[in-house]
Amino acid sequence: MQPFSTLHRRAFLNQASYGFGAAALAHLLGNDAAASVPGVLGSPLFAPKAKRVIFLSMAGGPSHLETFDYKPVLGQMDGKTMPESMTKGQQIAQLQGQALKCFAPQHPFQKYGKSGQEFSSLLPQLGKMADDMCIIRSVYSEAINHDPAHMFMNTGSQIAGRPSMGAWATYGLGSEAQNLPGFVVLTSLGRGGQNQPIAARQWSSGFLPSRNQGVHLRGKGDPVMYLNAPPGINVSRQLDAVKAINQLNGVHDAVVHDPEIATRIAQYEMAFKMQSSVPELMDLSKEPASVLELYGCKPGDGSFAYNCLLARRLAERGVRFIQLYHKDWDHHGDIKQGIVFKAEEIDRACMALLSDLKQRGLLDDTLVIWGGEFGRTPMSQGNGRDHHNKGFSIWMAGAGIKPGISYGATDELGYHAVQDRVDVHDLHATMQHLMGIEHTRLTYRFQGRDYRLTDIKGKVITPILA
Repeated sequence: MQPFSTLHRRAFLNQASYGFGAAALAHLLGNDAAASVPGVLGSPLFAPKAKRVIFLSMAGGPSHLETFDYKPVLGQMDGKTMPESMTKGQQIAQLQGQALKCFAPQHPFQKYGKSGQEFSSLLPQLGKMADDMCIIRSVYSEAINHDPAHMFMNTGSQIAGRPSMGAWATYGLGSEAQNLPGFVVLTSLGRGGQNQPIAARQWSSGFLPSRNQGVHLRGKGDPVMYLNAPPGINVSRQLDAVKAINQLNGVHDAVVHDPEIATRIAQYEMAFKMQSSVPELMDLSKEPASVLELYGCKPGDGSFAYNCLLARRLAERGVRFIQLYHKDWDHHGDIKQGIVFKAEEIDRACMALLSDLKQRGLLDDTLVIWGGEFGRTPMSQGNGRDHHNKGFSIWMAGAGIKPGISYGATDELGYHAVQDRVDVHDLHATMQHLMGIEHTRLTYRFQGRDYRLTDIKGKVITPILA
């Protein structure tokens, strides 16, 4: 090639493109040097505690008052009017203008483990892992309705179109997975609550390169649409097609110089590799019967428990960010029975995931987070609870988290987060810190402004760090 200083831009791009398609296809042809995808940071900014994140998203808004935040005073005030000093002028979703009556916790709580962590008696299996958990009871959000609250928990903004936390993770750090996407999403449907929809924009890459968006694997049927080759098409013919398409993309890029073409080439490559890697991932035939019994699932049943087992397998294969959505936590009515159904679906599964990761040595460098987009009101909505964003609970376990502790508190009725309050931006900052990212430094310039996951806020929750 000519010296760059004397080479016409289009000619340079044209010549460079001949090697571009070959580089993108290097791993397809057996070049292990192209095994993993690097991020823009090259490597973590400081020694990370977490190599990966498993985020267990309970879609619909789980009630902290029936799960992780025991409020005996609320029980004593059952049926009485909520103190106006707490609720006056406050944003409420569906109870606005109605009489606000206290609604007692619907199930007893108990203490678990040597640490004496106190949470619902409906979660005895998870109670076995109490000494590995950090329960945060003082989270609050800016959003009061489902979709914007999901957007805020996932992207740090109620505005659709921002990159999700998994996209930021793979953009910054890349992925160690050789034949799987760096960001994978699994969904499951439960029972006992309203089926609030979730949308692909919740795991979108936003304005980041589209290769960073989450890939949705389905727990039933074909895990990925069009994964299998059409009749009469073998692997060799598919590889020829991928090579030809990527060479054409390289030629086109020489003319238009569009960064998304690099993503398109990489995605063709990834799609080809997934035709063998995804069936292997979903094949549980080599898992001992004791593991399936531990999780309480059957292969391909699409349950939350099955997805938890797949999450462990994805973690083993180097996937950077794994997000599980479990739906039907929206208990506007019949919360007493509805929460029983939800506990049955997650209790053993969460215990199994934590214990399985732990015994394999993976919990040391895997951050597990459990939580919803908000909590539920201390006030009754018939025999249920309304949306509530002023104070709710999550728990964290694994890489870099102090085990067996509780952090923060709501008031005596569970309405306001009042002690060691944790903004969603703080949660994101802490998560990125554990992955070796200084949250103020991982930015992307878009429409004249530098954006980041934590926007202009966020502080690391240092007291919960080991």
